[in-house]
Amino acid sequence: MIGFRHGPLGPGGLLRRTLLGAGSVVVLLLVFSAGIFVDQTFPEYVPLLRVGAPPQGQVDRATMDQALRVIQAHYYDQKVDYGKLSAGTVKGMVQALNDPYSTYLSPDEYRGQQDQYAGRHAGMIGILVNYMNGYPVVGGVLPNSPALRAGLRTDDVILSVAGKSTQGLTQDQTSALIRGPAGTVVAMHVRNGATGPERDVSIMRENFQSPTVQSLRLDQDILYLRIYQFGDSTQQEFDAQLKAGLPGAKGVVLDLRDNGGGFVSAAAAVISRFVASGEAFEQRGRDGEVDRTTVDGNDPAAQVPLEVLVNENTASASEIVSGSLQAHDRAKLVGAKTFGKGSVQIDYRLDNGGDLHLTVAHWYLPNGRTIDKQGLNPDVAVTLPDKQGMFDVVEPARGHANDTQLNRALQLLGAQ
Repeated sequence: MIGFRHGPLGPGGLLRRTLLGAGSVVVLLLVFSAGIFVDQTFPEYVPLLRVGAPPQGQVDRATMDQALRVIQAHYYDQKVDYGKLSAGTVKGMVQALNDPYSTYLSPDEYRGQQDQYAGRHAGMIGILVNYMNGYPVVGGVLPNSPALRAGLRTDDVILSVAGKSTQGLTQDQTSALIRGPAGTVVAMHVRNGATGPERDVSIMRENFQSPTVQSLRLDQDILYLRIYQFGDSTQQEFDAQLKAGLPGAKGVVLDLRDNGGGFVSAAAAVISRFVASGEAFEQRGRDGEVDRTTVDGNDPAAQVPLEVLVNENTASASEIVSGSLQAHDRAKLVGAKTFGKGSVQIDYRLDNGGDLHLTVAHWYLPNGRTIDKQGLNPDVAVTLPDKQGMFDVVEPARGHANDTQLNRALQLLGAQ
């Protein structure tokens, strides 16, 4: 059972289902996982922020109108797309907030985001992407994806798409290059890691369904559970695989590496399986209001030894789960320091079908610690010399001999 204790909402207060994720991580299915998000279209809600008060300042609409008139009167190409001009104006306002996690999503981008968290991937390839040194880098390959079948690998740097360099491209520009109609091919030139060999990869775009949770029994009856993202179906998938795999298990390894976030309701559900009772996390708004989420599950999994794998791409919802389990002394965190994303974004739908994705609050752990810009230090720091050595539940035959982080977690559980 999950409980939410909230302060009162003011006039015009909104209730939203909260979604968390790291702004530097996108899922190119093409899918984007960015921020602790909130989606008003789902039935589970978390009250966040008082809205509806009069604005404290005004934008200079006269100058905006004047600029538009100048464009209409003098711009050489008279075929101006005024819809794009309007979207650009909104994007510019949000960008001026200087907040990497606040953004404007066009109607198409917003629909794509909703499809992602429902597990529907249309015309996509199925990779998690980080941005490093101006290039998109594969942070993970999703199961049942075209990218997996094409041989794209974690740490592949995407140097070009369809012959166009990706250096310095924005998230939207990269998405536009990689996404396309199902049945068409996207050609990429990639390099594995900073100095690895370069190669060409051709991937057929597809409409596909990808699970967010996968599991396997490992050494001496250890249940290995990997959550790729906290999506719309994660709670149901997780519960089903936990129920099937837990009987007889001597311990559980929860792998949250390269998990950029997702719905907070799914994150709370996972916490409730492993923590018998208590506060899971709390949310603090800009006016000092505090909303606490408590769990009271008494699930059989709460009595089973547990270790959690984390790395530099474990972000937001994943940090809330791992941090809460750590704060309750329920599990040790094994691996590398996490990303450090603890702000909350809420989606406000606009009349044009677009979406304002704005930071409205921050998350805190039960011990009062913030995650934002700090991350979580592992209890047991273990480097992974080669990302290719990470155990892949999609390809279990490869084994986990080179996964130093997983092997250390198994040692802590007494399996090795």
